[in-house]
Amino acid sequence: MTEIHGSCDPAFESVRGLLQQQLAQGNEVGASLCVNIDGQNVVDLWGGHADAEKSKPWEKNTLTGIFSSTKAVVSIAAHILIDRGQLDPNERVATYWPEFAANGKEDIKVSHILSHSSGLPAWDGGDHARRDAGPGSQSAYQTSTYGHLVGELVRRISGKSLTQFIADEIADPLGADFHLGISEEDWPRTADIVPFPAEYAAAFNFDPESFLGKSAAGSALLPLLPNDPKFRKAENGSWGGFSNARALARIGSIVSLDGTVDGKKYLSPETLDAVMKEQIQGNDPILFVYMRYALGFGLPPGKDFRSVPEGDGICFWGGWGGSLLVMDRRRRMTIAYMMNKMEFRTIGCARAEEYVQDIYKNFDAKK
Repeated sequence: MTEIHGSCDPAFESVRGLLQQQLAQGNEVGASLCVNIDGQNVVDLWGGHADAEKSKPWEKNTLTGIFSSTKAVVSIAAHILIDRGQLDPNERVATYWPEFAANGKEDIKVSHILSHSSGLPAWDGGDHARRDAGPGSQSAYQTSTYGHLVGELVRRISGKSLTQFIADEIADPLGADFHLGISEEDWPRTADIVPFPAEYAAAFNFDPESFLGKSAAGSALLPLLPNDPKFRKAENGSWGGFSNARALARIGSIVSLDGTVDGKKYLSPETLDAVMKEQIQGNDPILFVYMRYALGFGLPPGKDFRSVPEGDGICFWGGWGGSLLVMDRRRRMTIAYMMNKMEFRTIGCARAEEYVQDIYKNFDAKK
C-alpha cells in the first residue's frame, strides 16, 4: 500500500484516502496537499516520489515547480503595495513606470494588468504585443508577461526586485518555503516535473503569427523547464516559483484570514474586498475556458468549473498541469495542492477537482 505521510484531522480522513488512491493508481507520482482553517493545518499530507523513476521519495520539505500558481504570490505582493497606498489600481501603469507608455500603451491601467485585460499577453520584437481590442475590453491571460509587468511595478515602487520583495514581505515573515527561482543548494530536495505524454506536444504547434502563437512565445509551454538548471536560477514571476502545498497554503491564508496571519497584518479586509471585485469575465482565448477575473485572482467561474466551488468570498489561481490554490474568506479556509505529474490542463486538473470537492464536503459535514 502506498504510504502517505503527515497529519490529517479525523474529519478529513477521506482526503488522505483519496490521495493514497491517486498515488496507488499511478495518477500521481508525488504530491503534497494542505488545508488550513482558521490558521491551523487540518490537512498536511505528502507522499509518492520526487522523480519519474520513483527512486527518490517525496519528503516533508520537497519542493516542486508550480508554474502559474506563482502568479498568486506575485499578486499578493501587488496587493500589499495597494494596501499601503503606494500602488493605485485605477492609475495608469506609466505613472509608476514612464517608459511603459511607449508604442501606444499609455492608457493601460494597473487594474488591466492585474485582471489580465491589458492586451499584453505576449512579447513581440522586444516590446509587448498589443491586441486589437483596447485595454479592459477583453481578457487574454498574460501567460508569460504577468510576472514581468507586476514585477517591474514592484521594483519601481519598492526599489526591490520581485524576488527580494516576496522574500522580505511575504515568505520570510510567514516562514513559508516559497522561492522565486531556486538556489542550487535546494536542488536535492526539488522534485522533477513529470510531463504529460509526448503526443500532446502537437497541440502547441500554433501559427507563430497568430495571436495565440504570439502569446505562447517565450511562455512555459515546455513542461520540463522547471527541471532545467538555467530556469531554476531565473527570476520569473509568471511561472518560476518553487514551493509545496504547506507553504502555499500559508501564503494563501493571508487572503482567507482577511489579511492577518498570526497577529501580523499583511492586508486590510477593505483592500481584500476591493481586489476581489470582478473586473472582467468571458471566454479567455489563451486558457480556452470561461473566466471571471478579479485583481490578481480568478473568481469562481460557475458550476462547470469543478476545481473551485461557487460562492462569495472565494478566489483562486492554479498552474499548468494541475497545481491549485483556493482561498475562501467566508470559511476562513485555504486549500493548496502541488504535484509533479502534469495533466494536460491549463487550470487545475481532475485530481485537484476531486481533492477540492472532498475537502468541501468534509468541511460542510463538520459544521
